[in-house]
Amino acid sequence: MSKEIELIAAARKKALALYEGKLVPHHSCGVCMALTFNLPSAPYQALRRGGVTGDGECGAIKGGELVIGQYFGDPNPAGPVSPKFRSAMAHFRSQWEKRAPLGPGGRRRPDGTVDIICNHLTGPQGDFAGENRHKFCMELVATTAEIVAETLLKFGATFEIKPIGK
Repeated sequence: MSKEIELIAAARKKALALYEGKLVPHHSCGVCMALTFNLPSAPYQALRRGGVTGDGECGAIKGGELVIGQYFGDPNPAGPVSPKFRSAMAHFRSQWEKRAPLGPGGRRRPDGTVDIICNHLTGPQGDFAGENRHKFCMELVATTAEIVAETLLKFGATFEIKPIGK
């Protein structure tokens, strides 16, 4: 197995374990993205359950965007968006639109964008605290981490996936 395939598989496995809540206590979707890629998790807390209220966009997908921004964004707050960063973000979006298991709530709006509002995605799964919703989000988090890892590799980022607790 190639090093790239191993990294992608490790990202999926780690995000899944963090979200699942069996190996370690359950971590929210955005926090899973940060910790999977060894980034500080505090700002990602705001992504849990779609901006805490459920009315915001999916924390896994938004967290993935933030991870990509941390790797490819300009460290100068007034700096321009580089072509690499723009391309990485476009690639990430195209991949989650194709591959993320958004369920019946992740429908296309009349303007062509995909609805990723947390409550819209999770509503069809039943009770937010229920098993169906947990499994739905667990797969969404794992798939998103996999897509983030693929995007980082495609655009030249160097990273590692450390084991949980390291």
